[in-house]
Amino acid sequence: MVRYSSPQVSHVRVRFPPSPTGIPHLGNTRTALFNFLFARHNNGKFILRIEDTDRSRLVKGAEDKIKEILNWLDLSWDEFYRQSERLPLYKEKANELIKKGVARKDEGAVRFIIPKGKKISWEDAIGNKKISFKSDDIEDFIILKSDGYPTYHLASVVDDSDMKISHVIRGDEWISSTPKHILLYEALGWQHPIFAHLPVILGPDHTKLSKRHGAESVLDLRDKGFLKEAIINFMALLGWNPGGDREIMGISEMIKLFDLQDINTGSPIFDIKKLEWMNGEYIRKTQNSKLKSQILEFDPKIAQIEKFEQYIPLAKTRMKTLADFRVLVENQKDASLNERQKKLAQELVNAYRKLPEWKSALISTATIGVRDQIGASTQDVYAVLTGRPQGLPFEQKLEIQGQAGTISWLEGVLKR
Repeated sequence: MVRYSSPQVSHVRVRFPPSPTGIPHLGNTRTALFNFLFARHNNGKFILRIEDTDRSRLVKGAEDKIKEILNWLDLSWDEFYRQSERLPLYKEKANELIKKGVARKDEGAVRFIIPKGKKISWEDAIGNKKISFKSDDIEDFIILKSDGYPTYHLASVVDDSDMKISHVIRGDEWISSTPKHILLYEALGWQHPIFAHLPVILGPDHTKLSKRHGAESVLDLRDKGFLKEAIINFMALLGWNPGGDREIMGISEMIKLFDLQDINTGSPIFDIKKLEWMNGEYIRKTQNSKLKSQILEFDPKIAQIEKFEQYIPLAKTRMKTLADFRVLVENQKDASLNERQKKLAQELVNAYRKLPEWKSALISTATIGVRDQIGASTQDVYAVLTGRPQGLPFEQKLEIQGQAGTISWLEGVLKR
């Protein structure tokens, strides 16, 4: 029986090894985050390794996007490697396996020979559960392709040993590959690292997570106005439970608390509504000056809205994403009005012109009085004043907008 117990580790070294075959999805990025948190918690090293040996599937620009995601999330790596630059090492190890009689040439490729009658077991760090496979259920597999590039199995094992990786933290879709890797470690005379296989993230309908659940890449979420702090917080809690019922925490606290023992064995559920809630919480706790910078970075043309920064304290209490700011603050200019709403607009012009001061309390009294006088609804009021069915408290928004600006808007509405 081939069985390796988890080695004792003095120096933590982990890796995030994406393939540049596309933009990493949320599940892959969560794996990167867990590796980063584990490394920082243990004063270890976080390694970025680009696994680009499947040349037929490479996507131009994908490596840059991988780095962009990690950089934007501030998941800084300590060492960087690219497998396509390490080919001589893989060929050397493939030839070593051939010489040992545990691999054979096969039409220009090299195939690893599975020993018969063996049981391969390891204790996984997620749930401390023993996982076992029979070698008789595994077929001989290619480790070096005819084009001279290694397969994932050989390259991963050789690199993890050469880079002294202590823990392999990856998705549980790789569990079926782990016995192959353990056999390669044994054949090369190496001790394998500790394996920690993360349960797959599911959508609310308990099917595999996909874009239809709103689980796009981190870059897509960024472009929709989600803050990186909220995304990190949300991803960390997809399977990790640090204890207690508090859900909002910064990355420094996550680093302090992170432990593989606290990762649940069940699949976490992705809920876009929870991410929106969490993002809103982060927006509300952000200082107005910083939020102003974040809004401008997200949507530079916001600066064209007069007095936009004065709306921030009012809008932040209702925002779920940075994209919500424009919707809350900017009037919709192409909205059509019915006859009742046009009458409301005219009467509001008359009432607003008579106000002795442009204060929210006076604006509210005048607006409600006109609304009730002509039998309009509050939704009519918002339609006339903003072009939208709802929004910020109209009296506060109009006070910022100014008397002249408000009357000018209503006069424009009446000309449609």
